[in-house]
Amino acid sequence: MFGIDCHTHSGNSPDGKGTVGGLCRRAISLGLEALAITEHVELNRWHSQGYYGTSPRNEEEEYCYCNRMETAMKANHAAKDAYGNRLHIISGIELGQIPSDFGLADSVMQDSRLDFVIASLHELHNKPDFFCLDYQKESVPKLLEQYFSELLTLCQWGKFDVLGHMTYPLRYIQGEAGIAVDLTNYTEQIHACLHALVDNGCGIELNTSGLRQTYGKPFPTLEYIKAYREMGGESLTIGSDAHCAEEIGFGMDTAIAIAKEAGFSYLCYYLEREPVYIPIP
Repeated sequence: MFGIDCHTHSGNSPDGKGTVGGLCRRAISLGLEALAITEHVELNRWHSQGYYGTSPRNEEEEYCYCNRMETAMKANHAAKDAYGNRLHIISGIELGQIPSDFGLADSVMQDSRLDFVIASLHELHNKPDFFCLDYQKESVPKLLEQYFSELLTLCQWGKFDVLGHMTYPLRYIQGEAGIAVDLTNYTEQIHACLHALVDNGCGIELNTSGLRQTYGKPFPTLEYIKAYREMGGESLTIGSDAHCAEEIGFGMDTAIAIAKEAGFSYLCYYLEREPVYIPIP
């Protein structure tokens, strides 16, 4: 299999399974050129529960992601030593909720062990993860307007490498709850986000996880990858968002086809926070 997988998780993420070594062995067996290990680091719960003076709102929430980060960096670099002669292993994180503390985000990203930072918004200010919301009790238009507003703030800050799964809420709103969403209602906000990415030299991720979920589409779809390219965007990564070894590389052929249709002749991965471009055959 040609390609790269720039978004994967092991058991070092709270919702992942298996070992980093298992992810690497799977990637090698598939013939991938590069694999990014990007464990979850939720910035709004970086410190201990006592630091925030609050309690988890559901069983999904945990604190002390500073410990998750340390575990991830040690495991990622151990994998580089063990498998780096057969695969470009990228030591990354998926840094969630950066707007909760831009100063802390800046500090976390100074870690010299990092090759790659995906920026994601899994939850809105004062709300739990989109996974945990009851969409029969929420105003979906208000949620999405707030989501793209907070996403724009993140993109305008723009010190990360790649924006992850741009249309993430649709995984649950449309895919799980079955509520139809017309994203043209948010075109101005989405295009503002894309312009900010381009202006800041940030990349965008084509995340294929939706293809194996009820949603049935990537995050985001072709029109937004194409719009990013037409605005001058250059850095496109593709990621399965695998949470176990068996999901590594899922949907890569579809992602490559979308990349070509959007006008890309190359993909990229990151080493030492700099993009490495590889031509699409």
